[in-house]
Amino acid sequence: MPNALGLERTDYKGATSTLCPGCGHDSISNQIISAAYDSDLPMWRVIKLSGIGCSSKTPAYFLKGSHGFNSVHGRMPSVATGATIANHDLIAIAVSGDGDTGSIGFGQFKHLIRRNVPMVYIVENNGVYGLTKGQFSATADEGQFLKYYGKNDLPPIDLCLEAIIGGATFVARSFSGDAKQVQTLLKAALSHRGTAVLDIISPCVTFNNSPDSTKSYPYGKENEIPLHEIELMAAGYVPAKQEITIPEYPAELVIEVEMHDGTFVRLKKLGEGHDPRNRADATTLLEKASRENLLLTGLIYYEEPRPTIGDTLSLTATPLARLEDSQLRPSREALDALMKQYM
Repeated sequence: MPNALGLERTDYKGATSTLCPGCGHDSISNQIISAAYDSDLPMWRVIKLSGIGCSSKTPAYFLKGSHGFNSVHGRMPSVATGATIANHDLIAIAVSGDGDTGSIGFGQFKHLIRRNVPMVYIVENNGVYGLTKGQFSATADEGQFLKYYGKNDLPPIDLCLEAIIGGATFVARSFSGDAKQVQTLLKAALSHRGTAVLDIISPCVTFNNSPDSTKSYPYGKENEIPLHEIELMAAGYVPAKQEITIPEYPAELVIEVEMHDGTFVRLKKLGEGHDPRNRADATTLLEKASRENLLLTGLIYYEEPRPTIGDTLSLTATPLARLEDSQLRPSREALDALMKQYM
């Protein structure tokens, strides 16, 4: 059945995957396809970005009608920043890995968040370097043992915690085996104005699928604890509503978090009773989950969008990439006036 753009779901597919059969990354690609189709996403406005690693191969497997740029290891944030500054009409979807983001690209990841580059930043997190035969990554569990690499003695980096500390206004975690939750969070992230970080635990079935690993499929299925039930209200626009704030609310109450375009994410509290609008609670919850080896999934933190990098740079309404040469090149008079300020 065609969507509002007249496109079938198959139109949003890409090339055939060359990843290992059963790889969690392929499940995420399928949910990106579904989310884009359901959201009537215009592929010709999408730019797909990635770095190096198994995860960074996946943009080839979805949205074949979009633009794409596969950068070098850890440098995708720089390319994303440049692309969205040059053309703020682009819808940026980036796919990275736990090595690409948490190791060589860690500094770039933090500064991209600090600058609030408008994009969806997906981390396909499996705790190993799958493309280079399974070495421990920065998110690998402390004490984990791998046959060919021994014991990991270092504590893991929590990329969601780092994103919140860094100033991200949309931070979520999910599990690639939870298709409904992944797809719903993707739709919400696409509606967010700013950097939306999705850390998705995506098991490596070849190198890191032991049940004692928190990045494995068996562990994820048995230990995933959703923070809340999530439902994206309507495709498109919903009239803005007056927020009702109450100090305490019962578990059966549904709260709504408004996206910048008027859509809402509806959250129903479960056992954890988590309110994603409270930054201190979000960081405390992640630290507690880490100590207890819990896989908490859902929208972890959300706040009203702050100015994006385009806002802070006061970019023109017309994207820079579409300006005429005469608009890009100052006149001799304008340059002379500028130089006089420094004389």
